Amino acid sequence: MSEKVFGRIEKKYLIDADQKDLILEEIKKHMHESDYFDSKIFNIYFDTDNFDLIIKSIEKPEFKEKLRARSYGGYDRVFLEIKTKLRGKEYNNGYKRRVLITKKEYEKFVKGKENIIELAASNQEAPADIQIAKEIDYMVRYFDLKPRILVYYNRMSYAGDDDLRITFDENLKFRDKNLRFTNNAKDKHYFNDEKNIIMEIKAGGVMPLWLAHALSKAKAYPTSFSKIGRIYELIRKEKNV
Repeated sequence: MSEKVFGRIEKKYLIDADQKDLILEEIKKHMHESDYFDSKIFNIYFDTDNFDLIIKSIEKPEFKEKLRARSYGGYDRVFLEIKTKLRGKEYNNGYKRRVLITKKEYEKFVKGKENIIELAASNQEAPADIQIAKEIDYMVRYFDLKPRILVYYNRMSYAGDDDLRITFDENLKFRDKNLRFTNNAKDKHYFNDEKNIIMEIKAGGVMPLWLAHALSKAKAYPTSFSKIGRIYELIRKEKNV
């Protein structure tokens, strides 16, 4: 988990269990389980009181940024990261810039008791960390951001040649109160239909031919989809906003 700055071509798919099994048959022939193959991921998204960043994202601009805190189940660290996306005709180019802090430091940060630049300096692993922390600090202050939504899920992750990475996210749940890196029995389910698996393909270059054939066989097609955008719509509907 040491990589702090990276960019990839990204495609998302909404699939069911049968489609997943078909695609996995080919994945297992060409890829291997990643270092964190089976993990539980917690994401806390920051936004304004009016969800301005999410609303802008839903409008599908050419350029958009999100700020989120990510933690892995059983891992006592938090990645605080800016996720940037550039929209293209066929592919979305995604970039992440992130710093690593402890969970206790994260709690102090969101309560305004610690500055992210100072925290990044104390945990610095690379020269770029301080610059990334400055960008996060500016973004938080400029937009007056605060934690707004938690979404978590189970992820299976595979890695291959040419920076190819494929993930399957299942059992997605969310809440917009008491935003800590834990699950709660009252958390809301993300999906209510059979196509309840999010598959993401991330690659440094062109998709391999074997994968294109596997997707065709499974009748899996890319879709424009945002986890946090869908959650915002569900919250808005629930509150009749």
